[in-house]
Amino acid sequence: MSVPPRPPFDPELAAALVEVGGEIPPAITPEMIPLLRSEGAKRAPGADVDMTLGGVFREEEHAARGADGTEVPLLVWRPERTTAATGALFWIHGGGMVAGTHRGWEVPRLLEFARELDLVLVSVDYRLAPEHPHPVPVEDCYAGLLWVADQAGDLGVAPDRLVIGGASAGGGLAAATCLLARDRGGPSLLGQLLLGPMLDDRNDSVSARQMVGVGVWDRVSNATGWGALLGADRGGPDVSPYAAPARCEDLSGLPPAFLDVGSAETFRDEVVEYASRIWQAGGAAELHVWPGGFHSFDGFAPGAALSLEASAQRLPWLRRILAGWTRPE
Repeated sequence: MSVPPRPPFDPELAAALVEVGGEIPPAITPEMIPLLRSEGAKRAPGADVDMTLGGVFREEEHAARGADGTEVPLLVWRPERTTAATGALFWIHGGGMVAGTHRGWEVPRLLEFARELDLVLVSVDYRLAPEHPHPVPVEDCYAGLLWVADQAGDLGVAPDRLVIGGASAGGGLAAATCLLARDRGGPSLLGQLLLGPMLDDRNDSVSARQMVGVGVWDRVSNATGWGALLGADRGGPDVSPYAAPARCEDLSGLPPAFLDVGSAETFRDEVVEYASRIWQAGGAAELHVWPGGFHSFDGFAPGAALSLEASAQRLPWLRRILAGWTRPE
């Protein structure tokens, strides 16, 4: 099968890719998972970063009880001066299913959102593949969500003001956790914030084939991540939608979704299709496809003009979703 030409990168992001490529190559093979983990650790906020935003938040460590009895670590940031029940953003970090931590690069920006909207932020440290294949990661995330719902009163959170979100693999896990909540009669969610989500293990879209060997997280990397999670089942006929949400045949009854993706990244087509299928099922979705964006461009090049524009769209969506919680059906 021929490889179609790829869309161009945004010029400012193309320059940033030169530096990114010196740290993380486009193609990650299974043998390179330790490299990915170490590079991800370098990008996480250091001890010198004030994760309380000058005392606006109180940081707490908690743990949820996983499906197999294992304790799943959670980090909770609670507004110090909130007097009324607030909302909560339950966050799932990225890392291709094989890397990352609940104290990841996304957290400082999320804390800015939480300060603006008076939210509790909860980040879950789910167990990683290949040491912990499906269904462990998504079950850990679901256990964390159940903990937030169960502890809502103690956290000062209104139980009907919960939003779930995630980036990359975390976006895929957030979508899958939404499916679990719907199908198990679990916590009610106001919305799902899916940033460059990893949704489809089949890895055979046009955008996946366009991005071989370029950008961040190409088709080889994607095969590595899905292979770690699913083993020999990757791409086969029996993959669970709770592992790969694109496999779900019925996307009705889900909370409103915000999805964004770059035009020059592996996940472009699966994200666009997922949004389209939510609409086709009668649901609500807001979709942004950023021209010239590579995967997680706003994390690797946060000061780029396109990154600033992309990041700026998420807060208004969250504000609208949270503002609608008191409206009558």
